[in-house]
Amino acid sequence: MMTTVSLFAVVFILNCLPAFAPPTWMVVSAMTLSSPGVNPWLTALAAATAATAGRLVLAKMAFLLVRQRWLSARTKENVDLVKARLEQHRAMTFGAVLAYTCSPLPSNSLFIAYGLTSLPLAPVAAASFLGRFLTYSVWVVMAMEVAQKVVVDEGSVFAYLGGYFVVTQILMLALVVLFTKLDWRAWFSGKTIRLMKQTEPDDQK
Repeated sequence: MMTTVSLFAVVFILNCLPAFAPPTWMVVSAMTLSSPGVNPWLTALAAATAATAGRLVLAKMAFLLVRQRWLSARTKENVDLVKARLEQHRAMTFGAVLAYTCSPLPSNSLFIAYGLTSLPLAPVAAASFLGRFLTYSVWVVMAMEVAQKVVVDEGSVFAYLGGYFVVTQILMLALVVLFTKLDWRAWFSGKTIRLMKQTEPDDQK
């Protein structure tokens, strides 16, 4: 039987992982199928809170471990161009994160990239929580309806974790690398897509 504490713990840990964790909506649905009598709103609230907290940990780790230790000074300056643009369009950033977290797409790469900008995490946390609460509420209610009518093999729910899932995760991580390597000055000034010129060795700071 699922408990709120166990749900919170599982969802939090999965959302701290940078890649190859099963989608949270799928985990929430599977756990609800095993306990169809749960309170749907409390379940969605716990899952959304845990998921948001986990993603904030992931973003903070991206800042502390990747930006502070691994990114060169040139790469930091390049990423900071994105940071400046996002600061100028806070409402649009909030809306974009809200819309993205309402989709079934994985958000690990989004939070890693956001963490690399060193922007405040509170706005993106609020947008993420709202989007996740809305979507998880829908998934929980749907799972409860299914559980009342048919018997579902929980193992079949995770059949999604095949080649398609692995390829998707690799592509999303590749986008994070591209995010740091794309010449943002060229894009913002003339909508030109190109990588930063490597005219000198990257310094660690």
